[in-house]
Amino acid sequence: MGSVQQFNSLLWRECESQYAIEPKRYISLQDAYQVNVNMLLLAQYLDKKGYLLPLVQWQALAATINDWDTKVVNPYRTLRRLAKEHIKANEYQQMLDIELMLERKSQQMLLTKLNTVTPEIKANQHCANENTDNYLSLFGINHDDFKNLHAI
Repeated sequence: MGSVQQFNSLLWRECESQYAIEPKRYISLQDAYQVNVNMLLLAQYLDKKGYLLPLVQWQALAATINDWDTKVVNPYRTLRRLAKEHIKANEYQQMLDIELMLERKSQQMLLTKLNTVTPEIKANQHCANENTDNYLSLFGINHDDFKNLHAI
């Protein structure tokens, strides 16, 4: 077991930079498998930084935002997508901005929970996609199915 690591909101900047490289791939995983993009980005971030969370902690992180996602974020995203063809571009952008605000709330919830767990610190400072694999396994997705996923 490693020492206690306190993460801060700056980690989301790095995650958002990663997302910006290929947003359509993240969205396609979200739509096809109900993968939470924030959690996938967090898993990739932790892999890169050498912090390993076991599967049980990924389950706890997922449970932390489950109600919020199920009752607020996902229905709002559906509404925004339905409204797209019926509203002006600036109105649609306002809806996107609200969705981003909801996503930021999810990020805050994840960060708060993340700071209650103690990740294992890998000596080589790289987890070889272990966090990403653990998170995706919650959806029945394995590394062999998505060999190029880790290249995101």
